[in-house]
Amino acid sequence: MTEEAVVGAVHELLAGARGGVVPIVAAGDPVLRSPAAAYDGQLDADTFAELVEVMRATMHAAPGVGLAAPQIGIPLQIAVIEDLFEVGEAVARARERTPLPFRVLVNPRYARVGSRTAGFYEGCLSVPGYQAVVTRAAEVRLECTDEFGHEIDEVVRGWPARIVAHETDHLGGTLYIDTAHTRSLTTTENYGELWSDPTPERAGQALGFTVDPR
Repeated sequence: MTEEAVVGAVHELLAGARGGVVPIVAAGDPVLRSPAAAYDGQLDADTFAELVEVMRATMHAAPGVGLAAPQIGIPLQIAVIEDLFEVGEAVARARERTPLPFRVLVNPRYARVGSRTAGFYEGCLSVPGYQAVVTRAAEVRLECTDEFGHEIDEVVRGWPARIVAHETDHLGGTLYIDTAHTRSLTTTENYGELWSDPTPERAGQALGFTVDPR
């Protein structure tokens, strides 16, 4: 998609927002399987700010903890993340799930830090109705800029690291199902009824998959 076409697509998307919310693109759409273009100021400041707010509102409405621009049909390397959901103490401890204030990631990339990994169920707003276990690095180094152009270079740990990796993967055309333990795949309904333990070990025993050691 040319730069002119991308800008036009953004304006069309924003014009069609209802209550500040836009539709989320589902798996099978080519925009989710193509690397997004680096953001280098293709949008004027007001349009960029409006796009970020629409992404935030759409993420909240879903609801979810992250949203990448390709998930609303825009092939630019922009993502928003936020996780302030309340979870039980056992879940928070096992998954290292700590509050994650709202952040905008522009042109993000991440690299594994250390050898520790963690395997947990995760889902995706573009693959509605299902969840699967993905083993990811427990710590990653995040490099990007924020919505104001300030450079970010920091180590992110636990559940926030999983969110960063999941959303950054979207910008390269990768969905979580590409690296998930396929035998762990479950409907969201069955996950809630059967497999919402703090860790997926019991699901692994019943469904026939092995979670990589931490």
